[in-house]
Amino acid sequence: MEPSSLEPTVTCHVVAMPFPGRGHVNPLMNFCKLIAASPPRNTNTLITFIVTEEWYGFLSSDPRPANIRVVTVPNVIPSEIGRAKDWPGFIRAALTKLQAPVEQLLDRLEQPKPNVIVHDTYLKWMVGVGNRRNIPVASFWTQSATVFSIFHHLDLVLQNGHFNFNLAEKGKEQVNYIPGVPEMRTSDLPTPFFSARGQEVLDDCVEGVSLVSKAQFLLFTSTYELEASVIDALGKEFAFPIYSIGPAIPCFNLNGNAATNAAGGDEPEYVQWLDAQPTNSVLYISQGSFLSVSSSQLDEIAAGVHDSGVRFFWVTREDTSHNPKRGDTKGIIVPWCDQLRVLSHNSIGGFWSHCGWNSTKEGIFSGLPMLGFPIFWDQTTNAKQIVEDWKIGWRVKKDDESLITRQEIARLLQKFMDLESDEGREMRRRAKELQVICQQATEKGGSSKSAIDAFMEDISCHIR
Repeated sequence: MEPSSLEPTVTCHVVAMPFPGRGHVNPLMNFCKLIAASPPRNTNTLITFIVTEEWYGFLSSDPRPANIRVVTVPNVIPSEIGRAKDWPGFIRAALTKLQAPVEQLLDRLEQPKPNVIVHDTYLKWMVGVGNRRNIPVASFWTQSATVFSIFHHLDLVLQNGHFNFNLAEKGKEQVNYIPGVPEMRTSDLPTPFFSARGQEVLDDCVEGVSLVSKAQFLLFTSTYELEASVIDALGKEFAFPIYSIGPAIPCFNLNGNAATNAAGGDEPEYVQWLDAQPTNSVLYISQGSFLSVSSSQLDEIAAGVHDSGVRFFWVTREDTSHNPKRGDTKGIIVPWCDQLRVLSHNSIGGFWSHCGWNSTKEGIFSGLPMLGFPIFWDQTTNAKQIVEDWKIGWRVKKDDESLITRQEIARLLQKFMDLESDEGREMRRRAKELQVICQQATEKGGSSKSAIDAFMEDISCHIR
């Protein structure tokens, strides 16, 4: 545990507990930074952020406000269980082995008693932990409100025969019965609804969603204007407040980077490369850090990118033998980058994405059109929202899961990166429109900023 310097003026104590995965830790930490750094909360709010010892190593070099203290519990998840190698085993370990050390840590915390525990919805046991201690709990959902509602209304999905179905036979049937959710095809449902992949942990996910009814708050990492109809519909079903706290991405770092650059700070090589490219000319490619496409499909993607002739910035930890040659003057390949900073660079003109929710939000916040290549879980639903609901992207992946050839990819990329086409201009206009909506929502008086303020006011009123 880090040493703390508690001020006697602390009037609000927030405990935050993320699921131990990058797509869960990062948005919760970003949310905590937002509430910790805003006056007057920066002087009277203490945030205790609980992670495993492994994650403390990842976070230790990450700058954060002084009133966020990171405390640890042991690495109870066996080292041989890698999240990508044995995802079901990783989930089960987090759901069965973390509770005891977290409870012990909570009972050791010095005063003041927490006003609220903000916990990842997937950590379903945390609701009981808070309720037994008479501490309000806020369920923190790290995917879209649309996906939450689909899991929440699983009974409707089952009644309509849209679970564990044959994709080839029923993939085009319409799902038009979930309150507030725009009509979609069954193939746009999260993948465990029609594929064995992920069904091993689906019950745990659904149970976590069902236990939200026993919480005191529900927080969506979404901009209200993007999912207003589904958020409003859910608001009629729950007896407690629902807050759309915004994208929970590190947008607060962007101005800091700009200041450093203006002061002559050292730039990463990849930023220097971007600086040398024409405006809106580069395609940013990232398939996420969790799961990947097949080796044969990766070969086709790499060849298609090369043959298209478009400029590209490719982030991948994959074997680079699959990717375009490093000497290719049209592109650059890196194992890691500051994604939001790159997406916000004026040379980036499009985003090829696996459609993970955090990446989706960063793409929208940066005003970029997207190419969707979903792989797993909620990514299929996010891709549908990108293409059909928000109309800021195109699909790459086929419904029948067949191989997409390099010729198809090359033609698609050339069309996608054509800044002069009417279709492309309209898509970019819409992307910029949503960018303005999302950025304004995070400013004073905006929906996201107002939701955070209202949540903090609510928990400050709870008598400890």
